[in-house]
Amino acid sequence: MSAETFPNDAWLDAECRRLIEFGRHVVHPLGGAAWLDDRGTPDLARPVHTWITSRMVHVHGLGALLGVEGAAEVAEGTLAGLRTTLRDDEHGGWFEAVGRDGVATSAVKSCYAHAFVMLAGSTGVVAGVPGAEDVLADATRVFERHFWDEDRGRVVDEWDRGWSEPAPYRGLNSTMHSLEAMLAVGDVTGDPVWHQRAARLAGLVVDLAGAHDGRLPEHFGPDWSVDLELNRDRPDDPFKPYGATVGHGLEWSRLLLHLEATLGGAAPAGLLETSRLLFERAVADGWHVDGSPGFVYTTDWSGRPVVRARMHWVAAEAIAAAAALHRRTGEEGYAQCHGSWWAYAAEHLLDLEQGSWHHELDPDNRPHASVWPGKPDLYHAVQATLLPRLPLTPSLASAVAVSDALRSPA
Repeated sequence: MSAETFPNDAWLDAECRRLIEFGRHVVHPLGGAAWLDDRGTPDLARPVHTWITSRMVHVHGLGALLGVEGAAEVAEGTLAGLRTTLRDDEHGGWFEAVGRDGVATSAVKSCYAHAFVMLAGSTGVVAGVPGAEDVLADATRVFERHFWDEDRGRVVDEWDRGWSEPAPYRGLNSTMHSLEAMLAVGDVTGDPVWHQRAARLAGLVVDLAGAHDGRLPEHFGPDWSVDLELNRDRPDDPFKPYGATVGHGLEWSRLLLHLEATLGGAAPAGLLETSRLLFERAVADGWHVDGSPGFVYTTDWSGRPVVRARMHWVAAEAIAAAAALHRRTGEEGYAQCHGSWWAYAAEHLLDLEQGSWHHELDPDNRPHASVWPGKPDLYHAVQATLLPRLPLTPSLASAVAVSDALRSPA
């Protein structure tokens, strides 16, 4: 970034550490990560979720690598939930969530959650978290057996608890986080098959982006036929919203560049071009399109806003994508976007009184909670403070581990 572009590295470092500090009380009495309220206090009435637990292992594992006091202990405490309470000892794999009585709240085994367990395990291994090697080995075995479809080069989205029948739904969200996890697992294990699988997933996105003018379909049938109408009656669904999800276009834009950098000369064709297309479409459809700054959550297939709430994670992914494209291309326009969106986040999203970021704002940028009550997620915001300061490869934990500049407070 140019020296004039906000923010500088010292500001990013301070914000990263402020965010990690917010989650210092996240360890649930059952093990795993509690749902945090607006002040960072565990809401023990809510279930313990595998995806939140895994993200908190990842975040506090990064904190441990950065030398944040107490982060290693939090990473170990949250990882303990993946080794015990959240793991299905009878059938293998992980429950989506367990209630405060320790009983699973759902019989579904989801690719989305299991991808994050792989990410947690890989970060934990890099950070030296006790038990992480076993979690990673277990998670990769389960993923290969049940979620990876070798014939199609794609992932299966959901199974029943006993792995007897896959659900008919296929989704791009679980695909995206599977690719993210595969990059990390490949870096940590040294097994190139994970990067090769990630490349096959990316090929689907390259094709979809070209066919749909940069607006990615999210929902598919069992044969991967596109379903553009799913959840039209529930457009603000937190995991399967109707229409194009602006933040996912930005997230995919960044991940394609990480994959390209990882594979080098063996990378599939079209990754940079697709990254640019996804970024430009998301910005054109999503940023400041309804009279107020901020990114809308979703649009229809012509680009009209559907859900106009501002989600914190979308801004975080916009920041990270702009930084990645600037690092890849050197083009100043991306640096300007990066600085502008950080300025937006600083003005509207950072909660300097209670901590962390407001997770959701209404269309006028006032704190709101129709989709995301509380502040259970540090993953996107923490990554937004780190990714602009690191190369595109290796993946985040591996990059932090070899960065002398990041391991000491600025």
